[in-house]
Amino acid sequence: MSGAPVVGILRHQQFQPSETFIRSQALALDGFSPLFIGRDPLRSSDLPAISVADFGKRAIAAYTLTGTCRPLVSQLARRGTVLIHAHFGVEGAYAVKTATALNVPLVTTLHGFDVTISKRQLVASKRLSWLNYVAWRKSLFSKAAAFVCVSSYIRQRAIEWGYPADRTVLLPIGVDTDLIQPSPPQPERPTIVHVARLVEVKGTALLIKAFERVRKQVRDASMVIVGDGPLRPQLQSLTSELGLSDSIEFTGALPHAETLRVIAQASVFCLPSVTAANGAQEGLGLVLLEAAAAGKPVVGTLSGGIPEAVRDGINGFLVPERDKDALADRLITLLADTSLCRQFGLAGRAMVEAEYNLGTQNRRLEALYRSLL
Repeated sequence: MSGAPVVGILRHQQFQPSETFIRSQALALDGFSPLFIGRDPLRSSDLPAISVADFGKRAIAAYTLTGTCRPLVSQLARRGTVLIHAHFGVEGAYAVKTATALNVPLVTTLHGFDVTISKRQLVASKRLSWLNYVAWRKSLFSKAAAFVCVSSYIRQRAIEWGYPADRTVLLPIGVDTDLIQPSPPQPERPTIVHVARLVEVKGTALLIKAFERVRKQVRDASMVIVGDGPLRPQLQSLTSELGLSDSIEFTGALPHAETLRVIAQASVFCLPSVTAANGAQEGLGLVLLEAAAAGKPVVGTLSGGIPEAVRDGINGFLVPERDKDALADRLITLLADTSLCRQFGLAGRAMVEAEYNLGTQNRRLEALYRSLL
């Protein structure tokens, strides 16, 4: 929005393919103009953006060690930035000095790992940014104006983690229900779609193992796995070992529009997230809401905030974490029952329109911004 107050949207690794929700929320702002702020070199983009990396290696080193980058502050002041909105607690901790130097409010959205991994485990990781998150958390707690939680579960965990309850706000990121329209399943064969960064918490290995049984019951079933990550080679090897290479496709990371096209062609969407070894859990599973908006039945796990996106027996099914057989059973049930798929799809679409519409959620977010200004 030309001439609107500027909000700095901070994420260290800006424009990641697996985090299109940050960009979507920011670009849907009506009364504010987003300025995307990164730490690392920016991916090519025609969006208004600035990065600490723009100021050289010394600036990155100073920012990484101390959270301070004077050239960044100067640029943000020159562009009239009135508020900083950091995504994830780590970024929030780093944003404190920038927001203080600018004398503007700081809002931090908590998404999942930032409040589900314990402080001890964050320290044990030996990652400098995580170490600083733990070390600087009290400054974040005292200086930030508001903490946005993407699910009730994440708000509960945030308070347990130490975040001040009186400044935590439940405000999930919404789904663009104008962009995503319901589409009846029209695959040539019954198809399960799984969209995720290929890391432990997403439960992809469990899904592949469950699909082995699905394939025996629904012989023409196929599965498409959209996303990339460190576990991809291991997951592809597992697929080969189970003799499923002819029925499971790994597409790698896709542009958001292409991902939505793949979801539109699915029979069922599945995100069987698990609690990772370090304690990380799913904050909500926004892609479940995107699939529901597309009129797809969804299958998830009783993990993190997923039960807020998947209403068991209403718009999909929930199964216990790591229960391969229960997961296979629910997928088989849906692939064999197009009427139930349609029923769940209609209910899911209605739920997203009523509770997770992007326009409605952004109006609430902008009301929060204005209250802090």
